Amino acid sequence: MQAIWVGFDEISGKGIDLKFILKFIGYLALTVVPMAMPIGILLSSIMSLGNLAENYEFAAVKSAGISLRRFITPVMMVTLFLSGVNFLFLNYVYPDATLKQKNMFLNMKKKQPALALIPGTFNNDIPGFSIKFDEKYGEEQNLLKSVQIYDFTKKNGKTIVITAKNGKISSEEGSRYMKFILTDGNYYEDHSTRRDNKNKRNRMPFSRSTFEKYSINIDISSFSNSKLEDTVFSKQHQMLSLKQLVIESDTSKIGYDKSIAARVRNLSILLRTSKLVPFPDSTKVLQLSDTILSNFELDDRPAIIQNAIESVKNNIRTFSKSKVDLFKRRRKALNLYDHEYHNRIAFSFACLVLFFIGAPLGSIIRKGGMGLPMVLAIVIFVIYFFISSFGRNLAEESAISAWLGGWLSTFILLPFGIFLTRRAAKDKGIFNLNSIIDSIKNLFNRFNFKKKP
Repeated sequence: MQAIWVGFDEISGKGIDLKFILKFIGYLALTVVPMAMPIGILLSSIMSLGNLAENYEFAAVKSAGISLRRFITPVMMVTLFLSGVNFLFLNYVYPDATLKQKNMFLNMKKKQPALALIPGTFNNDIPGFSIKFDEKYGEEQNLLKSVQIYDFTKKNGKTIVITAKNGKISSEEGSRYMKFILTDGNYYEDHSTRRDNKNKRNRMPFSRSTFEKYSINIDISSFSNSKLEDTVFSKQHQMLSLKQLVIESDTSKIGYDKSIAARVRNLSILLRTSKLVPFPDSTKVLQLSDTILSNFELDDRPAIIQNAIESVKNNIRTFSKSKVDLFKRRRKALNLYDHEYHNRIAFSFACLVLFFIGAPLGSIIRKGGMGLPMVLAIVIFVIYFFISSFGRNLAEESAISAWLGGWLSTFILLPFGIFLTRRAAKDKGIFNLNSIIDSIKNLFNRFNFKKKP
């Protein structure tokens, strides 16, 4: 519900048609159904079994010779059916709903560029401008604090920089301009460079001024060409079915492997590895000294050192940080495809795992209603969600494999569910405090403390 209300708050009052808003909220609601189903099963299992145990109905069932396993088997079959439904929902409905919802929100930001402006970061969605501000407030979220606007429209870099303490976004429906009204700020412009007859660059002086109020109109006519239901992005991992995830992952891996192989070939050519002597003991065969420079003539050593330094610099430029970051981003994208595939299956299986935690836990605590069961359900699901997010981050960074990251929460919580089921089947609590206290007493009784006469 929180995700739905946040989505509604972001688009309401922005001049968007009500029919489109309801459609957007409908798609957004569909994207949270797969997460709501496991926590619903967990909460209902704790409440129902806890209510039966609280009213001693579960004790009557046990006195009739019906075990816990036999008693919850029909409910377990229903949970298994719901797990299958959740799997089908995740594979067919969830990707399409995510595709529609994200593209609709992106198109709304193009129709209403004020939606695209996010506080605390540089916003580059508007062509030719980079806009940053610290806070957005007001009833219509059109008032800004600490505004910075970089104008790139002159194609000469950051030629115009405008800063202001406060700002306001003012735009009329159907207008091709978005108007910024700035107060108490500075205007800085670095004029374009020119060349004289001798082909020398003479930089013109910059201009700087302060203002109490300044208005700037930004052309947003390029945004009005797109329709609200156009599909802009369709290859994001959350927008693909399981079959599409496999195809996209395999296709991306081919290009990734080719780029890695090309880098290896370039490095091999650069380092001239083909000229190395193919023997593990080549230094002994050729009777070379362990000190590399001593194997060359004294006059040749400075040139060799200089060539080595240049070779290292070339390698650093070839494998610069930007290119390393590019490979990391591509590797993360591949990991997300693989993780999403396993996470879809594991999240469907989560309905059954959380049922085996909630059902025995309800019979142990013997509490029904919305009090303690609600608290326990929220805590357990938060733990499950935290472990799942932790596994996703590790898989994204290639710290663990993608399948392990997707199944990590299941592997951790499934033994806990088995433990609770066995304790509940034997009509025992989660922990037997008496046995723990007796063990501590026996430990102290081993030491015979007697007072000396």
